[in-house]
Amino acid sequence: MVAQIDRSYARRRPSRVWARLISYALFEGRPLTTRGQWINPLVFGIGKMVRLLPALKNVEAPIFILGTGRSGTTILGKVLSMHHEVGFLNEPKAIWAQLHPNEDLIGNYNRNWARYRLVAEDASPRMMRQIRRLYGAYLRLSFTRRIVDKYPELIFRTEFVRELFSDSKFIFLSRCGSRTCTSIKLWSERHGERVGSEVHDWWGANDRKWNLLVEQVVKEHPDLAAHTEVMSELDHEGRAAVEWIVAMREGMRLAALDPKGTLHVPYEELCAEPRAWAKRIEKFLGLRTDLIFEDYAESTLVDPGGDSSLGLPNWLTPIFEATEMSLAIRVAEARREDAILK
Repeated sequence: MVAQIDRSYARRRPSRVWARLISYALFEGRPLTTRGQWINPLVFGIGKMVRLLPALKNVEAPIFILGTGRSGTTILGKVLSMHHEVGFLNEPKAIWAQLHPNEDLIGNYNRNWARYRLVAEDASPRMMRQIRRLYGAYLRLSFTRRIVDKYPELIFRTEFVRELFSDSKFIFLSRCGSRTCTSIKLWSERHGERVGSEVHDWWGANDRKWNLLVEQVVKEHPDLAAHTEVMSELDHEGRAAVEWIVAMREGMRLAALDPKGTLHVPYEELCAEPRAWAKRIEKFLGLRTDLIFEDYAESTLVDPGGDSSLGLPNWLTPIFEATEMSLAIRVAEARREDAILK
């Protein structure tokens, strides 16, 4: 399936096909673990040209889907792209790698030293101009008004993003931890490969992403930092649990500190009531009502379920379960608040 386009998608709203093809071919880039990396010089060449041009279209309230990978972020972005106002960029890390030299956690496009966290002070006026030109060019070419950028790791860079776009909107997507971790494990086992002297998988080139996560983010969490000496012993599932824990904590903190600019969407609830959530997302993002989008959400968003058992080491299990409990409490509180408002 190219650019997440299938028959149902193309039949529902044919005009969306063009926007997705433009995203896929000219802006998103091809990361390490995908085919077609020969297109990357073209993507970067177009990016360089666009960054030198005047802005082709005003960028209004860009939308960022955050969380962890394998938690439904792609399907949510695909569903949002059905809205007639929206263009969807699926992990356009090529754009962000062009913007900041220390952004590439995976090692997709460069092997510069990278930083998990980027803060407001990292956003220079030059970067602000360049990202607006890149996004504006995409909006003009895709004939859309609002941009959705799905890049889960931006959960650690919201201050940076907010400095670039003061009117940005964040959708924090959470999913059952055990199912997310199992999905990450299966993905890495299925897509991981050896290329020359390197191993390319979920954790980047030769564990680049994992090492940066442990060195830069884990140390911020005392309960995890106390076990850094055994982090190297974790398998894909255990690593995924650590990534899920820190990302969920980051998302919960963001939702608490910025409730007007952040919408927490629990994946299981999204799939249980897709039309209601589609309406809620429209309202939060300031999008006009679009029945085709709402119908597509209702017909597409189905929780695939999956194995919910994990084999985590004894030291990690209580930390994981405590984070699950915190997330469940937050979801329950949000549900009660919604009931009161209704």
